[in-house]
Amino acid sequence: MAYKSRKESDELLILRILNRRMSLTSEEKQNYKNKEKGFEGEVQFDLLTEKLQSECIVLNDLLLEVNGSKFQIDTLIIFQEIIYLIEVKNYEGDFLFKSDRLEKISGKDYKNPLDQLKHIKFSLSQLLHNLGYNIPVEGTIVFINPEFTMYEAPLIKPIVYHSQLIRFMKKLEMMPSKLNSRQKKIADKLVSLHQVVSPYTRLPPYLYEKIKKGNTCEICNSFKVTVPTGARKVVCVDCGYEESFESAILRNVEEIRLLFPDKKITTNLVFEWCGDVGSKKTIKKLLMKNYCSIGKKKYTYYV
Repeated sequence: MAYKSRKESDELLILRILNRRMSLTSEEKQNYKNKEKGFEGEVQFDLLTEKLQSECIVLNDLLLEVNGSKFQIDTLIIFQEIIYLIEVKNYEGDFLFKSDRLEKISGKDYKNPLDQLKHIKFSLSQLLHNLGYNIPVEGTIVFINPEFTMYEAPLIKPIVYHSQLIRFMKKLEMMPSKLNSRQKKIADKLVSLHQVVSPYTRLPPYLYEKIKKGNTCEICNSFKVTVPTGARKVVCVDCGYEESFESAILRNVEEIRLLFPDKKITTNLVFEWCGDVGSKKTIKKLLMKNYCSIGKKKYTYYV
């Protein structure tokens, strides 16, 4: 199990909600799809690192800063005498390698990930040096998508394709390593320096009044969700998925809190957000059960 696990960023969670509840521009929708696809590729690689039996410490999804400059690391693996940082790319399609970019044969160009890797490797080495740790850093780009092909790429560059993943993981597995307190201290320090708020966040503008209200299916995102008479569950008309009423309400509360952290969670607000599903009385009971109430009567809100 990873020493620092990976989870969806608030940016991705918000984009998922907005994609369901409002009309995104083509550019905004593409940004959302790229974020979703990137996270999917990182999770796929996590499944591989979780199987490593060698003595190592795996840190996922780090946002660090050195000398006023921030940098992100997808996966970092600490061995006894070396640190491996791995950038995961979930690109799909046919690409041409250029010195300054990756040129998609039918589509837009991408920044050269080797330049990105070089910057991250340099930044991490600087940070470790500033912290008093003299340990070499190696970096690799993993193109994890089996539908990715790159033409004219140099052979000696630190690049791993999908067909090479098994060999690459075996290489990591065979890395001579016997961990001690030094590696644990490095891992703890890097985790403590991880920054939660990313400067790279790109969110479309949105207003409460403009967002589509209504309970949605947890599985297929459909708004065609009903509450059978007398039942303590919600049922999706489109896919048939059933969810407890309590779970559905709490999920919607978390959507509100994520999108509008300054709004006070009240019974009326949740009732309106859920599209008048259920009764205010039932929603109030669930809020009182799962959150702390502040205020009295009509001024009551929950935290």
